[in-house]
Amino acid sequence: MKKRVRKPGIGYQAMKRTFDIAASAAGLVLTSPIFAASVIGIELSDPGPVFYFANRAGKDNKTFKMFKFRSMRVDKNADEKSLRPDQDRIFPFGRIMRSTKIDELPQLLNVFLGTMAVVGPRPAAVDQIPVTRGGKNAIVAAIKPGLTTPAALYDYLYGDMIEDEDEYMEKVAPTRLALDRYYLEKQSVGYDMKIIWYTVLCIMGTILKKPPVFILEEMIDAVDGDRRALEEVREMLIKEGRKEMKKAGRKVPETV
Repeated sequence: MKKRVRKPGIGYQAMKRTFDIAASAAGLVLTSPIFAASVIGIELSDPGPVFYFANRAGKDNKTFKMFKFRSMRVDKNADEKSLRPDQDRIFPFGRIMRSTKIDELPQLLNVFLGTMAVVGPRPAAVDQIPVTRGGKNAIVAAIKPGLTTPAALYDYLYGDMIEDEDEYMEKVAPTRLALDRYYLEKQSVGYDMKIIWYTVLCIMGTILKKPPVFILEEMIDAVDGDRRALEEVREMLIKEGRKEMKKAGRKVPETV
């Protein structure tokens, strides 16, 4: 039986928009020092445009300009057909911004202007619409894209580990696309607050090098996704733990 998109009531939509305006306005003010530091970091790392204005598909697949801090070297001939970033073009400070999601902060302005929400499926690159908004995922275009979503958390915790496009399409994309559809079934004030909290935990976990694996497991179980992700993330954490022990001069056991 075909699943229908959950249609939240007017009350939820009004509350969500009010929250989006308040949160984005406060966020722009509170993160202004980070904005200033990012501008300096970009100019020192790779002089050129500070911002990147990306063509993205929003609600009903209408194109809008999504704002980002530039984290890659300029290439006028580059396209966005691939779901993986061109690693060779990412400059050092850009890599830091991407790992902490600082490069996404300018999207608070998109939220304030109403082209995006705080919580919602990530905007699709125009070149990627056939993949991310095609077939079963065509329903995702029924709502505004957002800064964070279950699919974004899954991608952050696991997808960012996979650089090869073919491997990403096999291991990550199916679960990521399913999670976008899942959000449409679950969207509510309570679930949105949960995703925002999970996003904070994911970013803090990355900074502290202790990613919240329980969130990854919850996202996978929600859509009966590929559990290889859990095995690979846990294996990565073991390797990182062994490296830290070596740096600290501690004896590394044969198995951890």
